[in-house]
Amino acid sequence: MPLIKYYLTVFIALLSTHNYAQNKNEQNGISTKDSITAGIYKSERFVTNNNLYDAILVLKQTKTIADRSKDKKNQGLIYSKIAEIHYLLNDQKNAKTTIEKAIRIQSEINDDLNLAVSQYTKGLIYLKDKLYAQALEYFNISKLVLEKENCVEVVAEVSLKQAICAMRLNHLEAAHNFIKQAITIGESYKLSKIKSAAHIKNSVLHFKKNNLNTALLEAQKGLDISKTIEDLALISEGYINLSNIYKAKGDYKRSNNNLWAHIAIKDSIQALKDKRLSPEKSAQFTLNQKEAKVLKLQGELTAKEENESLEQLTTTLSVALIMILSFLTLSLYKNNNIRTKTNNMLYDKNDKLLGEKERVEIAAKTKTKFLSTVTHELRTPLYAVIGLTNMLLDEDPKPEQIKHLKALKFSGDYLLTFINDILQVNKIEANKIELDPEIFNLKHKIKNVISSLNNSASSNNTTIHFQYDKNLPKTYEGDQLKISQILINLIGNSIKFTKNGDIWVSVSQLTKNGNAHHICIEVKDNGIGITKEKQAHMFDSFSQGSVQINRKYGGTGLGLSIVKGLVDILKGTIYLKSELGKGSSFFIEITLKEAKKLAAPTAVDYTKSIKDLGIGNINILVVEDNKINQMITKKTLAKMNIDCELVDNGEEAVSKVKANNYHVVLMDIHMPGISGLEATKRIRVFNKELIIFALTAVTLEDKMQEFDDAGFNSIISKPFKQEDFEKTLYTALAQKKAILS
Repeated sequence: MPLIKYYLTVFIALLSTHNYAQNKNEQNGISTKDSITAGIYKSERFVTNNNLYDAILVLKQTKTIADRSKDKKNQGLIYSKIAEIHYLLNDQKNAKTTIEKAIRIQSEINDDLNLAVSQYTKGLIYLKDKLYAQALEYFNISKLVLEKENCVEVVAEVSLKQAICAMRLNHLEAAHNFIKQAITIGESYKLSKIKSAAHIKNSVLHFKKNNLNTALLEAQKGLDISKTIEDLALISEGYINLSNIYKAKGDYKRSNNNLWAHIAIKDSIQALKDKRLSPEKSAQFTLNQKEAKVLKLQGELTAKEENESLEQLTTTLSVALIMILSFLTLSLYKNNNIRTKTNNMLYDKNDKLLGEKERVEIAAKTKTKFLSTVTHELRTPLYAVIGLTNMLLDEDPKPEQIKHLKALKFSGDYLLTFINDILQVNKIEANKIELDPEIFNLKHKIKNVISSLNNSASSNNTTIHFQYDKNLPKTYEGDQLKISQILINLIGNSIKFTKNGDIWVSVSQLTKNGNAHHICIEVKDNGIGITKEKQAHMFDSFSQGSVQINRKYGGTGLGLSIVKGLVDILKGTIYLKSELGKGSSFFIEITLKEAKKLAAPTAVDYTKSIKDLGIGNINILVVEDNKINQMITKKTLAKMNIDCELVDNGEEAVSKVKANNYHVVLMDIHMPGISGLEATKRIRVFNKELIIFALTAVTLEDKMQEFDDAGFNSIISKPFKQEDFEKTLYTALAQKKAILS
């Protein structure tokens, strides 16, 4: 009984204090509006001190006042602030529900500024759920109003969130513009936190673009600023960025040091989060809510049951409170046990994942190194095989030799295609292929592809038919090279498996939205067809119908894998229908933007164009240690009426450039003595203007940054086509003349 009387005394005191405070406020003339303002201000102080549950309680009490006075503006504002706190507590469900209430009220009363803030909060909620397109949409809407209201600091924060979404959606140019705006605002208004965050995000963007040196500078700049303002979150992000960059550069010691620094800071941040998200805080919040309900219940019972004894009411309330406290104590105990077990399990899993991650990274590096070595070693002799074959075909061979030379050329081209297919698959898997949109005529493009494949079709006694939807425009903006690659693979596949038959290529419109046309390209044949069990794996690498098909028809089994990867890059879909013995149909659905008509392209004679530049006799130095390759390159230049000088090592190349005036240097990479990379670096010390091409069999994208850093103007991959070589040479000479004139 003494315990029951104690709880009764506490409840009555709480109720008395509440009523006294309310009466006192009315006596002192404190307005409802002032009470709401004070409540919101108090909640903000709680948020600043990480007392998030206390902040919610204060806001809910303040909302009761706003409800009584029917203050719509403050109702919407309070809902918005409660949603922000739920977001900070990782309570996404309540955050979404509450922010929708805020947006609905603010839209009704046209509270544009507070509505913009709520829309920004909704964007944050979507961003945490990884719904990047929806998040970006709300950030865009919010930003328009915030810019109009000149809320520069919030505009900068929104810009950074837009940049994150854009990077996640692979819209890198848009991300660059958002970050640039944030940096400008940070510099103009001396906002250190904005500047730090913007530079760190810029580092992530350049890392994504593989600009490692720029990424390193931006990460260090952002980290230095964050240290001056002691922002733990930004410092942590800066360290992990540096760790990733150094790792990509191969500096594993610095990468590891920055990773440990990141983990130390992250542990500090997590401790703060754990404090505000701890079961004790949650339990206290729940207890406070329950106490409020009990107090309300006490008032209602007192009003309705005035004749009941005070002893009975006290007993009921005390039992209810004891039950609540017992339940919360038990829940807290269980939560702590579960949390301890979960943490131990997570630590074990994390250790295993880190080990697995290291193994995967080592495997990826091994694969890349293997591909680089194998493709280089294959392309170097291929340069000689294809080059010598072309030379022999050009030198009026005997009639009985022509078919042998053509067979040799076919074999060389086939092997080169196989190597290129492997590299293409590798680049697709590594997400290193980007879109290159340009204006082109789709109908002409498909006709050209069909025309180039007609000879192969004729040799199989197969006819290719083409039909283009009359309702479709002919000119679009898109990546025509990737569309050509897709069509060449699909039509080539149909030719290979169709003897004495027909192939139909058709283009039709599915839907239209403004100038965006959703079209379907179908490639249909009446060839051998594909079994049902094999259709599910047709887009896998090295996949064909069977071993017998591979032996009979040849091929690498990479074509459809490449097609699927390219269609995915174009954000389209591909599917097939086939029946064994009756043929196959491949359907590609993509969206293209209609564009203005293009002028018909004109053929360019680059050999004549080089002469027309008026440079005079072109002096070219060829640096190549392989004698056969020297001969082929010299013959290639001779076809263009250009003489060249030959050296077979990097040291001699550096000496020759110092002693002579060359227009162009064709530099091999792998040579005895110093490499072509080192030779180019030495030349750039005393000659910045000389045109130097890397004439190399190295083609993997991972090596391209090394060539740029060494100072090469461009890269010509061996083996190359004569016309491609002529175009590259003309473009470089024309640009140099334009700079000098």
